[in-house]
Amino acid sequence: MDKNTWTRMYDSAQNILLPRQISPFVNAGSVACALLTNKGNIFSGICIDTACTLGMCAERNAIANMITNGENQILKLLCIDFSNNIVPPCGACRECLMQLDFNNRNMEILLDFKQNQSITLENLIPNWWGNQRWK
Repeated sequence: MDKNTWTRMYDSAQNILLPRQISPFVNAGSVACALLTNKGNIFSGICIDTACTLGMCAERNAIANMITNGENQILKLLCIDFSNNIVPPCGACRECLMQLDFNNRNMEILLDFKQNQSITLENLIPNWWGNQRWK
């Protein structure tokens, strides 16, 4: 595992991590995500939490940033919460990541920064329902 890459990604996420209340209905910035694409670019995003289900996770915000910039294949991903703890993607984000590109199943997702522990997306979502469609 490349500690320098994880450090650059962690710093990228930490730089945008800023929990704040946007309105009486919207909070943002309590989770930040950074992802590394197969082209070597790092894209980041923060969560946007709303009073109803219209919010967006930090991972999907980073994904939107990546797609806006013409990419879709991810090599590494990490998320941090407001206490700078590493947190894995939620189920909805795992699903979105799997659907973007067949090779995303091999992306490394950081589980523990200090221990340099990661897991592949495929191991987080085994027996994925969409496997047959990629064939």
